[in-house]
Amino acid sequence: MDRDRLAEFLRSRREALQPEDVGLPRGHRRRRTGGLRREEVAALSDMSADYYGRIEQRRGPRPSAQLLAAIARGLRLSPEERDHLFQLGGHPAPRRVRRAEHVNPGMTRIFDGLGDAAAQVVSDLGETLRQTRLATALLGDQTRHTGLARSLHYRWFTEPDTRRVHPEEDHPRHSRLLVSDLHRAYSRAGRDSRAGEIVEGLLVRSTEFAALWQEHPVTGPYCAPKRIRHPRLGLLELHCQVLLDPDQSQSLLVLTATPGSESAEKLRQLSVVGGQRS
Repeated sequence: MDRDRLAEFLRSRREALQPEDVGLPRGHRRRRTGGLRREEVAALSDMSADYYGRIEQRRGPRPSAQLLAAIARGLRLSPEERDHLFQLGGHPAPRRVRRAEHVNPGMTRIFDGLGDAAAQVVSDLGETLRQTRLATALLGDQTRHTGLARSLHYRWFTEPDTRRVHPEEDHPRHSRLLVSDLHRAYSRAGRDSRAGEIVEGLLVRSTEFAALWQEHPVTGPYCAPKRIRHPRLGLLELHCQVLLDPDQSQSLLVLTATPGSESAEKLRQLSVVGGQRS
């Protein structure tokens, strides 16, 4: 453990962040530094301000790998910065699991400003990493799944209930889009990857997937308008905007309705009522 460099690194990353970067109010109290306060980083990392302060002051025991991971999330570190943090803390860098819950820092900053929108961050394998409250109410909690089922691509072809969110006549189009999406991820990552594991599982479990996979469907990153069937509000016709992260590993999806439309009113009702899709 390199206490001096660890403290310097944490301080530099803390001072580089502004409250609005992490969804915190700036407040009116004068700040002695241009970045976050120690207690704010501690709160974002789910630890005591005293414990975090001792790390920056080169005191206290060596932080565990779990605490370093929490600090990395709190400071919105990139995967490379997180690895460096672990090395300074005297731990081996964590193995980068393909289905990592880590949301890229730039994507996190944009997501944090979309609290009132139906938005979610999704990996290139269809794994939902974060959802706003309205997105959860509209689509259900898509972050709760485990194993291969974390991927919407996998659930679409193996769990019939997954398709209830869209009208039945839209299912063939969604199937082709999801297979095309998985082809792109598979081509980049190769057979010995998380994408390869999903493809192998689907080829065994779904004849529909196997047939489409052989066709090699190709589509662009364009997100077509979506028709969402909600159990209480009925059909919503929504537009989909996509922001693709520079490394193409994550996308930010934002669902909106035409102002003044029936779907816009339903979205408004859902934002007021809230709750999860049943």
